[in-house]
Amino acid sequence: MTDKPNFLVFFPDQHRGDWIPYGKDIFKTMGMDELPLRMPYLKKLMEKGVTFTNAISSSPLCAPARACLASGLRYHRCRVKGNYENYPIDQKTYYSVLRENGYSVGSVGKLDLHKPNLSWGLNGWIPDLEKMGFTHVIDNEGKWDAIQSVIMERDEKGRKRRMKSTNFKPKGPYLKYLADNDLLITHVNDFNKRFGKKNLNSDPTPLPEHAYCDNWLTNNAISMLRKFPIDKPWHLVVNFTGPHDPWDITQRMKKAWEGVSFPSPNKGNEKKIEEEIKVRQNYAAMLENIDRNIGLILDEIEKRGELDNTFVIYSSDHGEMLGDFESYGKTRPYRGSVKIPLIIAGPNIKKGINSNALVELQDLTSTIIDYAGAIMEEAKDSLSLRHILEGNDKIHRKYQISALDLSEVGVKEWKMISDGEFKLVVEGGDTNRLYNLKEDPWENTDISEENPLILNKLLKELNLIYSNG
Repeated sequence: MTDKPNFLVFFPDQHRGDWIPYGKDIFKTMGMDELPLRMPYLKKLMEKGVTFTNAISSSPLCAPARACLASGLRYHRCRVKGNYENYPIDQKTYYSVLRENGYSVGSVGKLDLHKPNLSWGLNGWIPDLEKMGFTHVIDNEGKWDAIQSVIMERDEKGRKRRMKSTNFKPKGPYLKYLADNDLLITHVNDFNKRFGKKNLNSDPTPLPEHAYCDNWLTNNAISMLRKFPIDKPWHLVVNFTGPHDPWDITQRMKKAWEGVSFPSPNKGNEKKIEEEIKVRQNYAAMLENIDRNIGLILDEIEKRGELDNTFVIYSSDHGEMLGDFESYGKTRPYRGSVKIPLIIAGPNIKKGINSNALVELQDLTSTIIDYAGAIMEEAKDSLSLRHILEGNDKIHRKYQISALDLSEVGVKEWKMISDGEFKLVVEGGDTNRLYNLKEDPWENTDISEENPLILNKLLKELNLIYSNG
């Protein structure tokens, strides 16, 4: 047994922060009734540790958010503006710091640190991952990236062309697994029916349980754990592909949620309420399945006798609008997109605590490095949460920010800043929207015209943060 702690990070894709099993009082502060979620393992984790109710993504898009986490930097200097950019190999990661300090550093699932390549290696390994600090990796395809990687190919002139199903060639380990089990064409054909953010297809997948991606990658996580030396500290991040769209779930998962009632989206599409409730049932089903897989992985760690010396972290890269404001996906400055879950349990951490501290995703970087007994000076924008986790303080940041700039691909840049009571969104450099989060937690009413002093104060703080690099 090692003296240093282990780190198990559960990192689902697109899990919005107001869809975890909070108590009624927390839901009330969010303007919600209690949701009928079934996540018993996550609930136990919340009872054993600290739940941060005001955590936000550094940037609500896969590649930038994960780059911020890897580097400990805020969006404006993480050097990954959108999903069209790779993580820069010359930029330090906390994974490499852990490896330098004697850790086995593992990952299973979609890392999205080389997202635009659409190639993962058939065993989930490419040389760049070693340069980023990993020792063990099975990096698999995200849901849509997997499909794009096999149905589209460039011809000799560089033009994209659609491939025939007889020519599908896996470029990652998950689709290879499907191909080896004669399920690849079945899976691609199913996804072809689901393209488009406005597509609310909630039909179950034809895949069997063993081939459902989150179940398959959980088996990889357990296999990887068994390869870690028992006398050496380890870090493992499990990057689930759910609950990211499309709303594909197995027949078993679908049946378990039929008829379960959910609130309709905030300012959603009144003409599609029935479809949207089915989507929400599927979203909850994906969360329940992730929770089930969490239980399997925790059981494996308990068998290794390491649970008492392991920090268990649950978070996500960003949220999912889930029909709010008639919108799906992420990339928006609103709560459904920006708010993320964050739960941490482990040695010396206070139990059953809810913290409303203002936390940003990249704060996990310094938290892990801190508990590993290491130093990462490059993580300039990351503040360790240790003082809150051990009950020594309640205040973390005075302001939290998030941002996204996709102007290069025709989408307006925006930035947001919040002091926990008020939230300012600056879009395109010239449009300001202000929300009172205490009185209007859904961010339905812009109060900027009536509150110029509050607006200008937050704007000044936002500009100060950016002017300091």
